[in-house]
Amino acid sequence: MKVIVTADHAGMTIRNEVKSLLEEMNIEYEDTGCSCETSVDYPDYALPAAERVANGEFDRGIFICGTGIGMSIAANKVKGIRCALVHDVYTAKLTRQHNDSNILAMGERVIGPGLGREIAKTWLETEFDGGRHEKRVGKVTEYES
Repeated sequence: MKVIVTADHAGMTIRNEVKSLLEEMNIEYEDTGCSCETSVDYPDYALPAAERVANGEFDRGIFICGTGIGMSIAANKVKGIRCALVHDVYTAKLTRQHNDSNILAMGERVIGPGLGREIAKTWLETEFDGGRHEKRVGKVTEYES
């Protein structure tokens, strides 16, 4: 699995936790997030990273901003992306099992780094269930066409 990680100025702490987790799990990743504390525009990070997931360069992405909302909205504008905004472990698991999400968005101002790490770990380890869910995801994909 290859994962792209990105964050704006408000998501750098969880981004660093996620990178440590990926290293521990021996998952190949690339960090395209900002390295500044001054305000930046989340679409400048979310859109190029989401495009790289959509074109198959990366299997999944983990995006972090202040609330996760901006990153998820921007990412979901890219055809082929199913970005889920998650702030708990339960929905992290279900968005993989039921929705085959390929990008996880989290909000650093909403959750702390420990929970962010736990959410990311659950999301990375959970597989898509397929079955009845595959039909539903297919309807979304078909609509995009």
